[in-house]
Amino acid sequence: MALFLKDFIALAFLFSSSTFKKESYPFVYRQSYKRFFSLLIMKKIFLVLILGLLVVVAGCYGGQKKLVSEDVFTIFKTNSCGCCAVYSQHASAQGLNVKVVPVDDIDAVKQPFGIPKSMQSCHTSTIGEYFVEGHVPVEAVEKLLNEKPDIKGIMLPGMPSGSPGMPGSKAGDLVIYALHKDGSTSEFMRL
Repeated sequence: MALFLKDFIALAFLFSSSTFKKESYPFVYRQSYKRFFSLLIMKKIFLVLILGLLVVVAGCYGGQKKLVSEDVFTIFKTNSCGCCAVYSQHASAQGLNVKVVPVDDIDAVKQPFGIPKSMQSCHTSTIGEYFVEGHVPVEAVEKLLNEKPDIKGIMLPGMPSGSPGMPGSKAGDLVIYALHKDGSTSEFMRL
């Protein structure tokens, strides 16, 4: 900034001087004029770049995501399951307080909830009084916690492509089902 101000004052003095005639010193006049405006343009470009960088950094930071619930979202998975680790990272990034518990027998975790075989997936999670079966999007977990329906839990059967933690693109709606306390199922939501 000091260099810019110094150049501006020098040029103002030079061009306003009664002894200076641009016809007598065309080279000095042209060079000073060019230097002045090239410095001005460079400083503006630098300022725009710095401001742009600040906007990008502020946008990327965005602060820490607010927790969906204070309850721990416990994910029970086998050691051999790789997509479960990706799902747990996704759930954590979306604001769930995630705890991963490796188990040898995942069926032993599913059995007490009475999850039908046709609705099972590779991992089972619990939060509060509910279970969450499979790669259920966090939006469905939020709805479950906000509405507190009288059900055992929610399920996304199988391992659908494009669901959280699974590679590929989504082929259609993800249909999340509710398991009622009488063992019946119904559609909970679509995403």
